[in-house]
Amino acid sequence: MLHLQTCVEAWPIAGSFIISRGSRREAEVVVAAVSDGRTTGRGECVPYPRYGETVDGVLAEIAAADGIADRQELRRRLGAGAARNAVDCALWDLEAKSSGRAAAELAGVINIAPLLTCYTLSLASAADMADRAAQVRHLPLLKLKLGGGTEDGDRMRLVRAARPDARLVADANEAWSPADLDMLLSAAADAGIELIEQPLPEGRDDALLSVPHLVPLCADESARTAADLERLAGRYDAVNIKLDKAGGLTEALDMRAAARRLGLKVMVGCMVATSLAMAPALLVAQGADWVDLDGPLLLARDRVPGLQIRDGMIHPAPSALWG
Repeated sequence: MLHLQTCVEAWPIAGSFIISRGSRREAEVVVAAVSDGRTTGRGECVPYPRYGETVDGVLAEIAAADGIADRQELRRRLGAGAARNAVDCALWDLEAKSSGRAAAELAGVINIAPLLTCYTLSLASAADMADRAAQVRHLPLLKLKLGGGTEDGDRMRLVRAARPDARLVADANEAWSPADLDMLLSAAADAGIELIEQPLPEGRDDALLSVPHLVPLCADESARTAADLERLAGRYDAVNIKLDKAGGLTEALDMRAAARRLGLKVMVGCMVATSLAMAPALLVAQGADWVDLDGPLLLARDRVPGLQIRDGMIHPAPSALWG
């Protein structure tokens, strides 16, 4: 029988991380460790208040999964979310370490390679975001956190002026209103934004059917698992796959396959967390259209060993970290 243990860790954020729903100065993560008595696998998750998750709730869910036999049983016993993600990734890590085969091989991911990740600019005034963009000229792909209203147009315009060389994507985190869609999508197109994540609140996606997609639109909060994607096709052009939403690497791989079948482009994203959370997501990110796995770059420090990230290029995980 497999034995399961958990711990809670707090990792300070470099400065603060601000989006339309609030700000944080530390990342509180839950680490699950699954042992067969000889080998231990680990997985990390971030409880997501947007979906009603708390640290205590996630710990209770994980405790209820003690004694699980495999990933299939885990999917039957736990729903999508952070708790299942931590245990699922720990099971992948355990299988890799027990078998002597890399998790990428076990997942059927061939030729895992370094990938360019976004670097997130927290929500701030248009001028402050432009200043921050100019300070990270070594990073070629930036993600702007937006907050709704006309100032979002200024944010996109000024960041573009500060970084005419950069690729830009933006995330509204459900902050736009249907009345502002035409104006803000036009501003995004003028600024050369490649992608807008979740412009409208979840449940108001039908409004996206009646506006020209001057910039591709990406479902984030509206898309948790593969089962959500069919109803979103036509409303969105892409989907952001996050292991904490999906409930682990197993579901995330299925979600990527479903997105491809439906003709949706793929972004692979993350919560603010350490390299242990990013490592399994890198498997899903192979071949993705956009990669947003900058969690460790937003921290004041990362775990050791961690992922090597240089000039925006994120490299595959060492086996001592995960997989």
